[in-house]
Amino acid sequence: MCLASTFDPTHHSQRVMQDRVRPSRRAVLVGGAAATVAVALPTPAEAHAQRRVADLTHVFTEGFPVYSLISPTRETLVTIPADGYYSQRWTFAEHTGTHLDVPGHFVAGGRLTPEISPAELILPIVVVDISWKVPGNPDAEVTPDDLKLFERRHGRIPKGALVCMYSGWERRLPLGEAAYRGQDAAGVYHFPGFDVDAVDWLLERRGINGIGVDTLSLDHGRSTTFDVHVRLLGADRYGLENIANLATIPPRGATAYVGVVPWEQGSGGPCRLIATW
Repeated sequence: MCLASTFDPTHHSQRVMQDRVRPSRRAVLVGGAAATVAVALPTPAEAHAQRRVADLTHVFTEGFPVYSLISPTRETLVTIPADGYYSQRWTFAEHTGTHLDVPGHFVAGGRLTPEISPAELILPIVVVDISWKVPGNPDAEVTPDDLKLFERRHGRIPKGALVCMYSGWERRLPLGEAAYRGQDAAGVYHFPGFDVDAVDWLLERRGINGIGVDTLSLDHGRSTTFDVHVRLLGADRYGLENIANLATIPPRGATAYVGVVPWEQGSGGPCRLIATW
């Protein structure tokens, strides 16, 4: 029982409000821990910024060197000053620029571009550097010995990997189509590629998903039988040609993302190739 003379409604109301807003010791500890975690964990943007990203794609340009058929051309259809928006029309073959070769490119009944699953287009990428061979031999090839040397230096090639050849050939691209093809006086092409024995080794011993090159073809330039294409695509794997900037990514440990349009009945097609690590 309280005496009326000692009861202060205003003071009582303030005490009640203070009790309501005063956190318990447990709440302080839990809240402090949550704040610490929030500070320690990066935001999605920060997490993305911590990864390195490389674009392994050449700009798709008019007149980009091709193995055969036609070089790409473009024309302006509409312009912003005249029409309120801008658009072009391109004419090109599927195997132009940085592009994908799928099994159906060489194998009757082989899978075509829309049949390549998204899971196959995200995979480990390794880079086998044979650029030291090229100055004395433009027809240099990746051999099983090169693959074994790579593994001694960098570790085992992962199962399901995209194994890429870096030859430094992209430095010839600004010199023009003949230089990039390595054409001699007789019109024969000379540029590096994979040896078919190396492809057999990768398929049988490492279970790879594909190979890639920084040149016009998976096979070296002088090839007329395209044994590497036949062996690789015949095994229901794919290849990438005209890759850029392979020297900018680690030999092992990166992940490749192959952004190819699922062209209807496509034998491959231009793609955007990205690596992160």
